[in-house]
Amino acid sequence: MASPIKPEPGRGGAPQRDAELRQACNEYLDMLRHARRLSPRTLTNYRRDLEDLQTRAQSHELPLAGITPHHIRAWVAALHGGGMTPRAIAARLSGWRGLFTWLGQHGRLPSNPVQDVRAPRAARPLPKALSVDQAVALASYAPAADTPEASTPAGPLARARGRAIAELLYSSGLRVSELVSLDMRYTRTAEHESAGWVDWDACEVTVLGKGGKRRTVPVGTPALQALRDWLALRPSASPASVASDQAALFLGPRGRRISPQRVWEELRARARAAGLPTAVHPHMLRHSFASHLLQSSGDLRGVQELLGHASIASTQIYTRLDFQHLAKVYDAAHPRAKKPR
Repeated sequence: MASPIKPEPGRGGAPQRDAELRQACNEYLDMLRHARRLSPRTLTNYRRDLEDLQTRAQSHELPLAGITPHHIRAWVAALHGGGMTPRAIAARLSGWRGLFTWLGQHGRLPSNPVQDVRAPRAARPLPKALSVDQAVALASYAPAADTPEASTPAGPLARARGRAIAELLYSSGLRVSELVSLDMRYTRTAEHESAGWVDWDACEVTVLGKGGKRRTVPVGTPALQALRDWLALRPSASPASVASDQAALFLGPRGRRISPQRVWEELRARARAAGLPTAVHPHMLRHSFASHLLQSSGDLRGVQELLGHASIASTQIYTRLDFQHLAKVYDAAHPRAKKPR
């Protein structure tokens, strides 16, 4: 259970301004404990945040009503400068904001000084992409003839499907949801209309992406050949005794349209068998598609269209990957680069 905020020792009796803030914090903690029934751990976090607020207000000799957005922003800057992460700062601001909101609701403050103050924006993590060699090795991987995988009855079928999936994900930058929704060709019946399909003559796939946005993406020659190799074996993936999705491009082991989870599992197993040093998932191949295309073309708008991003801001993150690649080249090759010892 969170204990009340105590006055600092050795102050010889806190001034009225300090006592007012401390009392407000303790009353707020009591409300959180009894009315909102927060857990002891959560209450401890709130108490820590409010103690920090009280310490900062005391250091500036500020009464409760004297705390302004200017002070809050300065304290946020101090927290950030001290190494606190944006996420932790946002949590601390949330604790402060809750106190002032509660005081305002009870008519004890005219305004909330934390209301419009935001934490620093957290750095957006870079997407993980394979190198070109790794992506090609994954797509073209085939087990040796004497391996257990090659000798199982389902071996040729699973290998053909796995290669076609890997090639298509890397060739066209599809989301896994778009891939599993693909039909062999455009189909429209009373029971089914294709969400996505392959246009074999145009060497393209049309998919339905996020927000119901449809786009058409080219398919490379190796991916098309892998798809044709899969289609040659596809009839054996749907025994007559098993209900199948007749239009689906990719069928799973039970003769139904393959699931995203199955694609994840098979792609991860394929990456391990191919000796890749990292866990691979379908979206990593989408990242690899975008990163490698941008490195080669420099056409940010074109990559945006191929990925189906509504905003170019979503695509710009790949420019950071491109710069990271260039920085590595510089560090390895430039005579004046700072090379690690």
